[in-house]
Amino acid sequence: MLSSSARRGAAVLLSAAVLTTLSACGAAPDPKSGGADGAKNGVQPGAATSVADFGSLEALAAAAQKEGELNVIALPPDWANYGEIIKAFEAKYKIKVNSENPDASSSDEIAAVKSRKGQKRAPDVLDLGIAFARSGAAENLFAPYKVTAWDKIPAAQKDADGRWTNDYGGYVSIGCDAARITTCPQTFADLLKPEYKGKVALNGNPTKSGSAFGGVYAAALANKGSFADIQPGIDFFGQLKKSGNFIPVESTPATVEKGETPISIDWDYLNAGYADQFKGKGVDWKVAVPTDGVYAQYYSQAVNKDAPHPAAARLWLEFLYGPEGQNLWLKGYARPVLLPGMTQDGTADQAAVAKLPQVQGTPAFPASEELDKAKAILAEKWDKALS
Repeated sequence: MLSSSARRGAAVLLSAAVLTTLSACGAAPDPKSGGADGAKNGVQPGAATSVADFGSLEALAAAAQKEGELNVIALPPDWANYGEIIKAFEAKYKIKVNSENPDASSSDEIAAVKSRKGQKRAPDVLDLGIAFARSGAAENLFAPYKVTAWDKIPAAQKDADGRWTNDYGGYVSIGCDAARITTCPQTFADLLKPEYKGKVALNGNPTKSGSAFGGVYAAALANKGSFADIQPGIDFFGQLKKSGNFIPVESTPATVEKGETPISIDWDYLNAGYADQFKGKGVDWKVAVPTDGVYAQYYSQAVNKDAPHPAAARLWLEFLYGPEGQNLWLKGYARPVLLPGMTQDGTADQAAVAKLPQVQGTPAFPASEELDKAKAILAEKWDKALS
């Protein structure tokens, strides 16, 4: 994956079954009163809540192709295999995907929706940490849309009104360059060992990045904390910083390749991607899901209520939640939300499933209010703890 140092906001856990500001000129058409042709019964694309409003997937695709473009934001090409996903969508539907600011955070995505309202360069679709998906829905920023596979997605993994839907996720893991580290750490407790001085990094700031947020939450679970109490995780990183083990460098593919962050706490699908990306380049990247802090999260898809390409936005979701899109995420080591059902009906890529990082233990599930509390405490106490 490409750098995602600030890429993600806090997200919700995977189900046990799966584990698994910019400015621009030019007004966009009002999706409720105009936009592409293709909806039926007087329903315009921007008001469509399912494929049924178009009559068929083929009619939706035709409407999207008339629009001709799709604006996406904060999708690094090597994050969960998004590069291949975008190319596959473009090839299948002959729609140009405008991918902007790949390393943006979830908060940047929300800011772009607000600052570009009514503009042709506003993002059509969003891939957000669940905390931002929920807050964006509460602010009425997203359009309700239920994909064809809606009924196969567990109720806990989607907004009841279809304003956001969980898509893919993974476990917090510890990546380590065995070419530079004699013995790679397997647990959070290991990270405190003096041999790792100046070597441990996070992928971003946990007040903005879902990867880093997950790392702190997992550390809390590893140190007698809970989903209701993230403070032990903050204290752990404070201790790690005081010992000199934790460094302020945010890990990216570049820092990994250069050896600047030889130990990186990140999602397992990103660390597993590093292992592939740097094979033969002097980096021997190993991945371990720490047994003392098993934590996993989903990200969520949403459609901008004022999307300049409303039909293409909905077609993008249909593609992602179909077997092709789900398997492309799986190919990128991410665990797609529909994996349990796809495993049962035989549509999951079994070779990709076999390559997923191994996990011991069963993840638990924080309530929404616990996630909100954890996010608030991090915002209040993180900088002080690391100062």
